[in-house]
Amino acid sequence: MRFDLADLHLFLHVSDAGSITHGAERAHLALASASARILGMEQALGVPLLKRGRRGISLTAAGGCLADHARVIVANVQRMKGDLGAFAREQRGTIRLLSNTAALMEHLPKLIASFLAQHPGIDVEIEERESEDIVAAIASGGADIGLASTVALSEAVDSFPFRADSLVLVVPRSDALSERRHVRFQDVLDRDFVGLARTSALQRHLNRHAASHGARLNFRIRVNSFDDVCRMVAEKVGLGIVSETSARRCRRSMAIRALPISETWAKRQLAICVRRYRRLPMPVQRLVEHLRESSAE
Repeated sequence: MRFDLADLHLFLHVSDAGSITHGAERAHLALASASARILGMEQALGVPLLKRGRRGISLTAAGGCLADHARVIVANVQRMKGDLGAFAREQRGTIRLLSNTAALMEHLPKLIASFLAQHPGIDVEIEERESEDIVAAIASGGADIGLASTVALSEAVDSFPFRADSLVLVVPRSDALSERRHVRFQDVLDRDFVGLARTSALQRHLNRHAASHGARLNFRIRVNSFDDVCRMVAEKVGLGIVSETSARRCRRSMAIRALPISETWAKRQLAICVRRYRRLPMPVQRLVEHLRESSAE
């Protein structure tokens, strides 16, 4: 078997994306090249790694085994790079950070910008995921740092408090709902909504909760940020669900009101999670400490 790191990275991208096409995009490879690499791995092993279907791919038992080993190998290589970088004059390396939508849109931009300014030798790759996926990826060594809801945490990761930031329903001030003190998600499923992109982790999260009530959210428009959601709500395009921090900031200049959502999944504490803090490469530890310091401010 002659697998290189590029093969293993590609296989993990395909596994995480559930699609060879999307996995190839994440790996920055042409679809034909990615397919050929996967086929070559299957031929070298003599067993199929993927089950291919019209709706994407799933891992065979052998594919799952390979993915588990690949995550450990990739994580060890990244750890090796970080440890060796400690001998350089400046700490150098690339940190892979996974974040849920709320943390990514509201909290991370300024924090990451200040960290990068202080550490010119360190790069950060950020990817948006749902909290459950983030914790699973951190536990398996698929990323260095995660920002996720505490309800998704497990004993497989070390965690530190980050922010309290629940989800709220944003409504126009003139809407009848604005008189309420709180609202149940199921009571507004028949209303029009302003949403984020289909690929947004929060959007997938909300779609699943709507489906659990046998409903499908109707989005009149999709926008790129919580601020844009609030602007559209103020213009009475529809209702929106955003982080409480975003809603609190936007209501100062927009004709909106934020209502607490009664469901437990909307009441969230955000946490920093890592696989094992004491074993992290020094650049990763520095970013964790930077995030922790900001949570105490």
